Amino acid sequence: MKHIPFIISALSCFPAFAAAQYPVMIHSHNDYKQTVPFYEAYAQKVYSIEADLFYVDGEFYVSHTAGEIDKRNTFERLYLRPVVDLYRHNGGKAWADTDRPLQLMLEIKSDNTDSFLKALAALLGKYPDVFNSEKNPHAVRIVITGHVPSPEDFDKYPSYISFDGDIDSTYTASQLKRVALFSTNFRKYTQWNGKGSLVKDDKALVEAVIKKAHGMGKPLRFWGAPDGITAWNTFYNMGVDYVNTDRVEACTAFFSDWQNKNAAIGQSAGAKDSGHEVYKTDRLDKTTRDFEGFHEDKLHLDKPVETYVPTYESDGKDERIDNVILLIGDGMGLNQIGSADRVNGGLTMLNMKRVGLINTSSLDAFTTDSAGGGSALSAGKLTSNRHICDTDDGKPMPELTDFFTDKKRACGVVTLGDVADATPAVFYGHSTERDNAEEITRYLLDGKLTLLAGSGTKHFHNRQDGIDMIKALKDKGYDIVTSADSITSGTKKTICLDERMSKATDADNIDLLANATRRTIDKLSKAGEKGFFLMVEGAKIDYAGHTNCFPASVMETLGFDKVVAEALKFADRNKHTLVLVTADHETGGLTLIDGNLKTGAMTAVYVTDDHTPVLIPVFAYGPHSDDFIGKYFQYEVPLKVMKLIK
Repeated sequence: MKHIPFIISALSCFPAFAAAQYPVMIHSHNDYKQTVPFYEAYAQKVYSIEADLFYVDGEFYVSHTAGEIDKRNTFERLYLRPVVDLYRHNGGKAWADTDRPLQLMLEIKSDNTDSFLKALAALLGKYPDVFNSEKNPHAVRIVITGHVPSPEDFDKYPSYISFDGDIDSTYTASQLKRVALFSTNFRKYTQWNGKGSLVKDDKALVEAVIKKAHGMGKPLRFWGAPDGITAWNTFYNMGVDYVNTDRVEACTAFFSDWQNKNAAIGQSAGAKDSGHEVYKTDRLDKTTRDFEGFHEDKLHLDKPVETYVPTYESDGKDERIDNVILLIGDGMGLNQIGSADRVNGGLTMLNMKRVGLINTSSLDAFTTDSAGGGSALSAGKLTSNRHICDTDDGKPMPELTDFFTDKKRACGVVTLGDVADATPAVFYGHSTERDNAEEITRYLLDGKLTLLAGSGTKHFHNRQDGIDMIKALKDKGYDIVTSADSITSGTKKTICLDERMSKATDADNIDLLANATRRTIDKLSKAGEKGFFLMVEGAKIDYAGHTNCFPASVMETLGFDKVVAEALKFADRNKHTLVLVTADHETGGLTLIDGNLKTGAMTAVYVTDDHTPVLIPVFAYGPHSDDFIGKYFQYEVPLKVMKLIK
C-alpha cells in the first residue's frame, strides 16, 4: 500500500501540487452536471474542475452535447465570473488559506479548434491576474482537452494554456512541456467495474500505462473509469495521480484526512514523516472531556506487538473457578479487532478458541452508551443509558464486585482512563447520571475494592461536597499512590491515581496498562481468601472511534491486547482462572476498505462518530469457557459468571 510521503516524492517532477489537502488530485469530471456547478467542487478544494464547452456565435456554452445547449449556461456565468471574483477576493489565489492553484480543464466540443482557442485566449487575456501564470504564480491552470490541437501547434497559443496529452503519441521535449497530464480511456485496458479487484493481467496493463506516464514526468488520469470507494482506493494504491469522479463530495470525503484513515506498522506507514496534528473529539462525556487527543506523530510502531499463544490446558475444563478476569475494550467491535489483527499480523485475543456474540442494547435505547452497556456487564440487568447500575427510579443494583466480595474474593478495577468514567464506575458506584463523578466516587468509601487504578485525581480534591476523599479513603484503610508502578502485592487496599493513564497509547507507553494489570493480578491473587475478580478497561478504543482516528484505534487495541496476554499467562499458571474479553459496544461504525497482504497496511473509514448497536464478540478462556459460546444478550455475561462460581 502506498502512503503519503511516497506520493509527495513520486510527484516531485510534476507541477507543484504536493501541498493539496488530499493524497491524490481529485478531478471533478462533468462538473457542470453537479447540482451547483463549480461551487460544489470548489468548496471541497478539489485540484481540477472540468467543463465541456461549445463555441457558438461568439459565446462559450457549457454543455455535454450540442443538442443540450442552454443559453443561460454560459462559461462566463458558470465558471469564469465566479473564478475571477474569488481569486480577487482571496488576494490573487484560489483559496485564502493555501497557495495551491486551481485547475480548469476545458473540453473543446466544437469542431474548429483554432477558432475556439483563439477566442478563449482573448477572453482569458482580459484577466491576466487570474489566468496568466507569468503575471501571477498562483494563477488558475488552464488545460485543454477534447479536440486538442496537434502538438506542432501548441506554441500558437499563450504559454499559460496547457494541453491534455495522448499517452500513445510522441512529443518533442518542448511539446511535452505544454502537456499538463495524460488522460486515457480506462476501458482500453480493462472492463473492471470497480467491484472486487483487478485481475492480474488487467492490473499489469494498467500499471504499465501509469509507469509510462510517470516515465515522461507527467501525471495520469483515467476517464471512463469506475467511480466508487473501491475504485478510488485502488487507483490511489496503484499510483494514479488524478482520481476522475462525478461524485465529488463522496470522493473528497473519502480522501480527506487521509493519514487518519490508514494504519501500518514500520516505516511504510509514513507516520514518522507525518504532521503534528492532534485529533480530538467533542463526543466524550464530562468526566473525560479534557482528554488531550491523539498525536499524529505518535501513532506509529516500528515493529509488531508480540502475541501470546496459551497452553489451552485449562480451557473448557469442568474445573472450579477461583478467579475471573473480565477485560472490556470500550468501543471495540469486531472490525476494531480484525483491523488490529491484520495490521499487527496477529492478536493474542484471537488465540482464544471460545467465542460468543452479544446484543448490546440498553433498557431505553437500541444503541447503548458505556453506562448502559457497562451496567449490564456488571449487574446482569438492563439499565437505561447514562445510569450507573441504578434503576430508573434511582435504586442501586448489585454489581459483580458485590457478588465477589460476598464470596470472600478480592476485587480490582483498572482502567486506561478516568476511574469515575462509566465503565470502571459500574463496578463500584451508582448514579442515575454518569457525569455525577462526586456521587459515584463516594461509593469507594464502601471499601469493597481491593484495588482501583486509573487517572482522575481531580475527583478526589476540592470537591463540592466538601469531602476530603484522600483522607477518607486512608481512614478506610486505603493506600493512595500516584503511579501504576507502585501497585504492590501487599495486603493493603490501594487506590492508584496515575495521570499517565489519561494519555493516548503510543510506542512509549503501550505497556502501561499491561504492566498495571500484571501487578494488579499479583496483588489480588494474594489478597483474596478464595480468589479474585478483576475488570480491566481499554478505554480509548472508544475515544478513537469518537474521533474517527483509525491509527489510534489500532494502537489502543494493540495496547489492550497486551493486557489479554497478561491475563492468559496468569490463567495458564493458575489453571482455575476464567478470562473473558469483550466490549460494552462498538464505536464509530468502523468499516475496513482494503489492505496489503504482505505489509499489513490497511485503509478503513468510520460511518459515524457515535456508538453503534452491532453484535459484539465475547472471547472466553479457562474452565467452563464453553458456557460463553453462542449468541445472547450482554447482561447474560455476568449471570453466566455468577452461576459458575461456587
